[in-house]
Amino acid sequence: MNPGDVAWILASSALVCMMIPALALFYGGMVGSRRILNMMMMCFGGASLVAVLWAFFGYSMSFGNSVGGLGLVGDVTEYLGMDKLLVEDPEAAIPPALFAAFQLFFACVTTALVAGAAAGRMKFGAWMVFAGVWATLVYFPIAHWVFAFTSADGSVTGGWIASGIKAIDFAGGTAVHMNAGVAALALALVLGRSSGWPKMEHTKPHSRPLVLVGAGLLWVGWFGFNAGSALSAGQSAAVVFLNTAVAAAAGLLAWALVERVRRGAATSMGAASGLVSALVAITPACGAVSPLGAVATGAIAGAVCSLAIEWKFRLGFDDSLDVVGVHLVGGIIGTLLVGFFATDSAPNGVSGLFYGGGPQQLGIQAVATGAVLAYSFLLTWVIAKVLDMTIGLRIHEEDELRGIDLAAHAEDAYLTDEDPVNLGSATSRP
Repeated sequence: MNPGDVAWILASSALVCMMIPALALFYGGMVGSRRILNMMMMCFGGASLVAVLWAFFGYSMSFGNSVGGLGLVGDVTEYLGMDKLLVEDPEAAIPPALFAAFQLFFACVTTALVAGAAAGRMKFGAWMVFAGVWATLVYFPIAHWVFAFTSADGSVTGGWIASGIKAIDFAGGTAVHMNAGVAALALALVLGRSSGWPKMEHTKPHSRPLVLVGAGLLWVGWFGFNAGSALSAGQSAAVVFLNTAVAAAAGLLAWALVERVRRGAATSMGAASGLVSALVAITPACGAVSPLGAVATGAIAGAVCSLAIEWKFRLGFDDSLDVVGVHLVGGIIGTLLVGFFATDSAPNGVSGLFYGGGPQQLGIQAVATGAVLAYSFLLTWVIAKVLDMTIGLRIHEEDELRGIDLAAHAEDAYLTDEDPVNLGSATSRP
């Protein structure tokens, strides 16, 4: 093992872990002041539950030898409890336990992303049950499809997307962002619209500075997310790091420009959203494109996603924090643009349409996109529907209008002139 590689993946794992509180700040600033604690708790709670499930069986389902060689799901018994990871593997490039920790945070972040579609109107207990079932039935299998590769000697069979059709997804455009985005759509449809939607004064963003701070921390964490996926501290990681940086900047500028042209002002919320949408889009493409290709990918994502967030009003679904418009649409854009902008001089070594590669890679990317979207949407809708019919998903309307923080957690984030001095205690609720 190269100590430099090990150190880089240790640092990258910490950066990806930081994306959980960063996302909590990003989402938390977008909701009303009496919803922020619940939003942040959904991020932390869902991520924590998934981490525990990962230790029990999630890692095995995601990276165990494919059951029957079909590439659909890993053998749940192979790494059950992760005891096998305590033994050093002399042939591994990095310690298997470190790889498991790195991928753990991918599972945590993906689950937390879905929470944005349910902000302020979903029971916290129901969310926790949903998060655990969803990770088990949706994320872990799709992670196997996309991230598990067949070993060089053929002794371990990987996922059908990674090793079968060989779609390019360097760091999770399909498994993370499209998966979370389309799951958010399914959950939002089952949950239904918030009270008073779409004109809801009580749900307006209460802290735009928090949104910008969260977006900035996400940008930093994304370097671990993308460049860490090279699994070594070498040329591939350096190219991916560069591509991630310039794509994010291009996305911010593109969203701001679209806002300036359409509405006369470039907003801080738009800048933060443009940054994140470009980071989403470059995630699958960061190892396949040149820096100019990364700029184009980020700019296209920033411009298109700025328009896509309005679809929820036209189509009538309440995606509270635009998970669909940013993560679903951005993930699709980045995954498909690999088929156009990929160059064989980049780490992935594949050429797309604009570099003489023909339409084959675009077709492969489209197959992977369609499969993840169909599976995730269908399974998520079924999970949410069953939970809604059994334990119920929605909080009471009066708690929703007043703010879910006090109802779900017996706390408020901020003390105001109208609040009692003992705000935050369980007895302060009327």
